[in-house]
Amino acid sequence: MTTETDSPAAVPAPGDGFHVFDTTLRDGAQREGINLTVADKLTIARHLDDFGVGFIEGGWPGANPRDTEFFARARQEIGFRNAQLVAFGATRRPGTTAAADPQVKALLDSGAPVITLVAKAHDRHVELALRTTLDENLAMVADTVSYLREQGRRVFVDCEHFFDGHRANPAYAEAVVRAAHGAGAEVVILCDTNGGMLPAQVGAVVAGVLTETGARLGIHAQDDTGCAVANTLAAVDAGATHVQCTANGYGERVGNANLFPVVAALELKYGKRVLPAGALAEMTRISHAIAEVVNLAPSTHQPYVGVSAFAHKAGLHASAIKVDPDLYQHIDPELVGNTMRTLVSDMAGRASIELKGRELGVDLRGDRELVGRVVERVKERELRGYTYEAADASFELLLRAEAEGGPRQYFRTESWRAITEDRPDGTHANEATVKLWAKGERIVTTAEGNGPVNALDRAMRAGLERIYPQLAKLELVDYKVRILEGRHGTESTTRVLVTTGDGEGEWATVGVGENVIAASWQALEDAYTYGLLRAGVAPAE
Repeated sequence: MTTETDSPAAVPAPGDGFHVFDTTLRDGAQREGINLTVADKLTIARHLDDFGVGFIEGGWPGANPRDTEFFARARQEIGFRNAQLVAFGATRRPGTTAAADPQVKALLDSGAPVITLVAKAHDRHVELALRTTLDENLAMVADTVSYLREQGRRVFVDCEHFFDGHRANPAYAEAVVRAAHGAGAEVVILCDTNGGMLPAQVGAVVAGVLTETGARLGIHAQDDTGCAVANTLAAVDAGATHVQCTANGYGERVGNANLFPVVAALELKYGKRVLPAGALAEMTRISHAIAEVVNLAPSTHQPYVGVSAFAHKAGLHASAIKVDPDLYQHIDPELVGNTMRTLVSDMAGRASIELKGRELGVDLRGDRELVGRVVERVKERELRGYTYEAADASFELLLRAEAEGGPRQYFRTESWRAITEDRPDGTHANEATVKLWAKGERIVTTAEGNGPVNALDRAMRAGLERIYPQLAKLELVDYKVRILEGRHGTESTTRVLVTTGDGEGEWATVGVGENVIAASWQALEDAYTYGLLRAGVAPAE
């Protein structure tokens, strides 16, 4: 399972207990501009589990209703294959016991098998923020860890502001590590909370603390110096065996250590297996899918997964690449699910298409002509604003249309119309009329809704449910709009992502148009078509 190389440090493989710990749903969600719904968090958790991280920190149960609901729903709705769910919270309050502390009880009530506790490791923070003594803080750490261990939970401890605290008072910072480790914490994580450290400093501190305490250590690095990934790898070089990261580096201020460069470095540069076999090739897709969920444009120049990560302009580079791509690339981009490009544009490579086709049950191996057609189709549509990274259902429909010689057609749209009426009392009425053909029958239906898109959705459903009763189970779960570009005034290209569910699963579809209603109609058409395909319904004759 592990391939030894001349890497800077021996990183254990999963069987040896190396931890890849993701905190996108908690620390990453603190980024300005990110506001995740429970449905968003569930979707991201599924992506992270698919990617193969070992631990997913879901939030702080009891601190807010959204996180409490997430843990309740995650237990019921997600069958984790690779990850364990982690609840985050604080040590008990001063002057009480862990067993009597309601926030500790909320951690247990979350049902998460793993709990991460944040503990103060900087003496000034203990005295000024917690307003307690240094000895009481150590007791708070030990009491909370031992109590949670007695309740059958795995416990990790985040030593907040550890590096700044170690600089000010190394003996006390290390005493916090010993208190956590001695009480049964599986890992003690050294946190660069203010993000001010540099790699050489991190390496020296981690190596010293490891020698002094004997605890298993992890690293949590913020990116305020632009060194979070480098600091994380420096900690690994020094002996840390637990890395905390966020997808795409999301996080407070300038962000956290980026999950994807850290994992890619461990797998490809250190030569160690930290993900399930084949997962690394899904990295670009996962990165972009999560970006769509949080409604932030993927960084085009992000290492490994950015669309420009392996892009080359004409001239010396292009000439050399014709001879051997490795002359100007540090890895084969297909290893991370990306592709080499000679133009800066959205583009899917053959490997990505084949991997996704295999996942969807469509074997494309050996049919280079078909794969080429799909690649060109995706390229053409993504240049117009479509995205398939977070719209698997629309991609599957496109793929099957190419493979089967035409689209799956359960119904045909003749026309649709949506009207919004502004009334004198300040209210609005929204009405939609759709004209469809299904199984040789012309269907005309009208419906009202709380908005024009909702009215269209209701009208389509009312018209088709009689012919396709399977549609009664479908529910629109989420709806996102992004303005891609503007031309004159309010003219723009709009992309809509719709998430639909049937009680057993969810899928996402995409539409692009010159206005939000037209783009929404496309996404709804795909959503209903995919729902019928998923239900095993034969296309209309």
